[in-house]
Amino acid sequence: MFQLWGVLVILIACPLVGAMPIIAWITYVLKGKRLAQIGTGNISVSAAFYHGGKLVGILAVMSEALKGIAAVLIARAFFPSGSFWELIALIALVIGRYSLGKGAGTTNVAWGFLMHDPLVAGFVSLVAVIGFIILRSRQTIKYGVLVLFPLLVALMHAEDFPRIVAAFGLAGLLGWIYKQIPDDMDLSVEEAETQAQAMMEYLSGSEQGIVTLDDELDAAIFGAKAATLSQIKRWGYPVPKGWILSPFDDPALLIDFLQPSALSPFVVRSSAIGEDSAQASAAGQYETILNVTSQQGLLEAIAQVQASYHHPSAVQYRRDLGAKDAAMAVLIQPQVQSVFSGVAFSRDPMAQQGDAVVIEALSGSPVQVVSGKITPEQYRVFIVGEEKLSCLQFEGEGKIPPALIKQVAYLARRLENRYYGIPQDVEWSYDGQTIWVLQSRPITTLLPIWTRKIAAEVIPGVIHPLTWSINLPLTCGMWGELFTLVLGDSVRELDFTNMATLHYSRAYFNATFLGEIFLEMGLPPESLDFLTRGAKMSKPPLASTWENLPGLTKLFQREISLEKEFKRDYRRRFIPGLTKLANELIEELTPSQLLVRVDLILDLLNQGTYYSILSPLSAAIRQAISGVKEEQIDHSITPEVASLRSLHILAADAKEILPEFEPESVFEQLAQTPEGEKILYDFEELLEDYGYLSEVGTDISVPTWREQPQLVKQLFVQLMQGNELPNQDESRKRPEGFVQRRVDLKGRVTEVYSRLLAELRWTFLALEKIWLQTGLLPQTGDIFFLKLGEIRRLAANADVVLRNQLPELLQNRRSQFLEHSQIIEIPPLVYGNNPPHPIASPIDTSDNILLGIPASQGQAEGRVKVLRNLQEVGEINKGTILVVPYTDSGWAPFLVRAGGVIAEAGGKLSHGAIVAREYGIPAVMDVRGATYLLQDGQQVKIDGSKGIVELQEFLA
Repeated sequence: MFQLWGVLVILIACPLVGAMPIIAWITYVLKGKRLAQIGTGNISVSAAFYHGGKLVGILAVMSEALKGIAAVLIARAFFPSGSFWELIALIALVIGRYSLGKGAGTTNVAWGFLMHDPLVAGFVSLVAVIGFIILRSRQTIKYGVLVLFPLLVALMHAEDFPRIVAAFGLAGLLGWIYKQIPDDMDLSVEEAETQAQAMMEYLSGSEQGIVTLDDELDAAIFGAKAATLSQIKRWGYPVPKGWILSPFDDPALLIDFLQPSALSPFVVRSSAIGEDSAQASAAGQYETILNVTSQQGLLEAIAQVQASYHHPSAVQYRRDLGAKDAAMAVLIQPQVQSVFSGVAFSRDPMAQQGDAVVIEALSGSPVQVVSGKITPEQYRVFIVGEEKLSCLQFEGEGKIPPALIKQVAYLARRLENRYYGIPQDVEWSYDGQTIWVLQSRPITTLLPIWTRKIAAEVIPGVIHPLTWSINLPLTCGMWGELFTLVLGDSVRELDFTNMATLHYSRAYFNATFLGEIFLEMGLPPESLDFLTRGAKMSKPPLASTWENLPGLTKLFQREISLEKEFKRDYRRRFIPGLTKLANELIEELTPSQLLVRVDLILDLLNQGTYYSILSPLSAAIRQAISGVKEEQIDHSITPEVASLRSLHILAADAKEILPEFEPESVFEQLAQTPEGEKILYDFEELLEDYGYLSEVGTDISVPTWREQPQLVKQLFVQLMQGNELPNQDESRKRPEGFVQRRVDLKGRVTEVYSRLLAELRWTFLALEKIWLQTGLLPQTGDIFFLKLGEIRRLAANADVVLRNQLPELLQNRRSQFLEHSQIIEIPPLVYGNNPPHPIASPIDTSDNILLGIPASQGQAEGRVKVLRNLQEVGEINKGTILVVPYTDSGWAPFLVRAGGVIAEAGGKLSHGAIVAREYGIPAVMDVRGATYLLQDGQQVKIDGSKGIVELQEFLA
């Protein structure tokens, strides 16, 4: 019990001790300066030396040393000397020091660790002193110590595992804090207290004031141009070495260090704060000075570049964009002796779509290209693929070698991939041996990026205005709530309806917006794509992950309690609500009563959307963690699988009654016997149970099975003819485990959500019937060309203008819908908010191979049948390879009749993939352009294990 109290004291007292701003008090009393309001704002030992001088600095060291020693002594009051609890006490002290005291806690740890383990601390200190004398690099020594001391603890105390873990934890915490806060040692020595300048200059190292592209640079201090080049250089791409002056640096030290000459000229370039960012390129607004050959010329060039920040045209440019005035950093580099040079756009900024890399190039310096004074040669290189890039087509003629242009194109596309798919404007130069990257910045006119990848599965097909006006606030609003749960107040002002939009009447998600949100949450920008479609995911940014750990923990708690919450809402809300809806005679309701019914459904759908988002994500996360394969999961609770199994059983019973039958008159023959009448009764019950399913479950404009039973009857007859059995051993016990529970939950959620959407559709159809009778709407289906808000105003007679303009409005929307429906090839990515009409985008089929996501194991060979909607079904058999745009729940009855499935959209968790696995049908999802590249009758072979479609007979 005594030690338990010790733990509480350590975890409470040590953070409070660390948080005490003793350094701030000392500096204010002796110098009258408030550290939190000057310099970096840190309350640290280095800040005390810098702003307060030697005496203040020495007192600061003493106060922080006493804190570290006190933390160790607190631990010793409850635990044996040398225990790992002393290191836990230091960790708690550092957390309080950083979170409340605005400091790193280095001095606390140094003296506290000396008290804890004098031998290790003494050896590390000796190595640090010798290392600094030799290397004169604070950064190297600072991080080197964080690696060395836990390793020595592990060597010296190999038997004490908790102590080793605590040592590594303490080192990791300090390393993370160093990344979060600036260091007053990086401030200009000339502005430090006079007494401390000599010491600060020595401690700052010989390269004080000289920052290079080898350093990790902050764009907020050194500008995006320099920060980007430093990042590209650290990635391993060829970038000329460079030196950077921050806006307030004295250039004298750097000018003395550099030795420009006629044989070794330099180029002086702008790196303004806010330049080359995703918000503004500032292209051509600031000066670039070439051929600097003397130190005097270098001084003048630096001054000229800095002055260009205040040029009237640059000031006006910032004002036009609403950008705040900031400052100008300067980048100095050796001038590349260019043989050829130019700029490369990783995506065509004019077409705003497609796979072309656009390159402008000429002999000599790239400045000639961007200046616009000389017309460069123009080339287009069509590159396909995301990981394995391949050149499909080359366009352009001139003096530049085609091989060089292709290499530049690959470089531009790889840099785009590095920056999470954001199109890049790359300035390059070739010196006869190396292609140098001189600059890379986002193509601002191509932002935001809109993606169909996930949207095509969530809500596929051409979308009516009513469907969109309901789905957009439901889906985006719920995502907004989840993001706000993690990120808190920082995103409360964001408009989450910007997450999605319609292009060509199809749904697109805002990949730029989502990527930024995921990065802010500490998740990779590809997280949603990974969770829903099985795509590869990069490493998460640990700093923001750590910052948002409390919010991510809340999200994790929601995941843990998801099943319990759904059962509660299912019992209290969904079942009573669905029962009430099912028992209402909607034919007898007035328009106002029908809108009350709509509001009830929307209220239930709002809560249902929460579960429809989290349950599949939860299942995907659990599956990824556990490594459970899709084939090991039972989807029998999923409505499309459950309905097919019921239909199979019914078809088998019918075949026993009618061993011989005419396919065209099966239902008439069954009606002739009591046993057959029982089958027909059960069939009607099945239609009643699963009548809410449709071709697109999330689109209320699409008829349901209950409204179009002929498709289900057709499948019933074909099952009687062949009676294919599911690829599932019915006698096998259903798998258990935390993955299977989430899959079952997902199935139940899908049923509830689909039922609610069907009820919503039927309600609007009842309202449309009334308005058709009164003449408000001219033809069937018109109600789906109205938005929800317009329907409310029409029902309340609150908008006379809308009522008068209704015929023209409906005609225009119908016309646009029909026009967009004729567009077969929809671009997977759209750049910018106003995309032009889609253009044909080449896809590399030179090796007769198409790639997609492997969704269901096995191989199949057969003839292609392209099925763009369920009105084109026709004959399907095991020799058919079905090619579809997407695979929602309503497609399930037709997928099981095919020998294989190829889908343009979807992933391993899509409806089609689930059904295909249940019935042992090879399937490949996310095959770009499948419905227009493949043609009816074409022979193909698919491999559902590898995600490969082999074109055995390629038809041009």
